[in-house]
Amino acid sequence: MKRGTIILLLSLAAAACDRESDDVSRRLLVGGNADRGRQIVRAYGCTACHSIPGVAGPDARVGPPLRGIAGRMFIAGVLPNQPANMIRWIRDPQAVDSLTAMPTLGVSERDARDIAGYLYTLR
Repeated sequence: MKRGTIILLLSLAAAACDRESDDVSRRLLVGGNADRGRQIVRAYGCTACHSIPGVAGPDARVGPPLRGIAGRMFIAGVLPNQPANMIRWIRDPQAVDSLTAMPTLGVSERDARDIAGYLYTLR
């Protein structure tokens, strides 16, 4: 293998590790229980609008599919994808963007942390 190819492969591997490390860091920062989050997204009716990997529901197409949300740069196109912002969006999306179709559902702080914890597992 040529030296340039080896350097490129090592750079790509390091970038992948950094993204995975970022996802783990985000899950730790939200302080939520991802397993519980996966279970409660149905209770809040999230599957009525979003397709969510690992959560049974209709073929929802109102909101964006949440597959890969952990790797996205922005939440709802307006907030940098950071734990505090994810929790903020889940709890009160209307306060962030009054034109969003996503309703404010009265999600508690704990539930928002658990849901965010689950969403950060979705790569």
